[in-house]
Amino acid sequence: MDGFREPQQARSREKLQRVLQAAEDVLATAGFEDFTMAAVAARASVSVGAIYRRFAGKEQLIAAVQDRILTQVEERLSARLSTADGCLAGVIEVYSHVLAEAMGDGGRFFPFLLHAGPQSEAEERGRRALAETQRLLLEAAEPHRAEILRSDPGMALDVIARTIVGACIHAVLRPDKLPGRPAWKQFADQLSDMAVAYLMTPDRWRGTRLPT
Repeated sequence: MDGFREPQQARSREKLQRVLQAAEDVLATAGFEDFTMAAVAARASVSVGAIYRRFAGKEQLIAAVQDRILTQVEERLSARLSTADGCLAGVIEVYSHVLAEAMGDGGRFFPFLLHAGPQSEAEERGRRALAETQRLLLEAAEPHRAEILRSDPGMALDVIARTIVGACIHAVLRPDKLPGRPAWKQFADQLSDMAVAYLMTPDRWRGTRLPT
């Protein structure tokens, strides 16, 4: 991250993590519009000057929070996919639940972490996160490729990855947002059921009537 000064001492690294967690909490509760260094400093119990000694400004602090959150999501997805049930449905279920948990916990600011301003460092980090989570999905699904009945399994998995991410973002941004983790879990269950049904259904033939 351009201009960011990584601390060398353990105590300084602990303080940095406290600042990043405070910044994440402020973003989740106040949003970007009301995000201030003073609010972060108060929540982290440090001085504003201490934050400016580490970060050039608000934008750089937000970029650090973005990198921290997205890295955690990538690592969580990788770990949970490694212990998924040994079938296609198990892989899709883990993917749906990890993404839904991340969106539900992150609140309305999470979609910004995936797509910030054009040509920005933040946008590039979001693009890398989407690419990495999809790569992890494809890698975990590969041993179960024979279960996919679509004519192009790779394209079908791409559709599923985009659909699940898009559905979670839409759920976050709706005014009637999902009320808490149980609702997000149920939402993820439904998404994974829908995705598995699609993957295990052969392509429909255009121009022919469906059986009645």
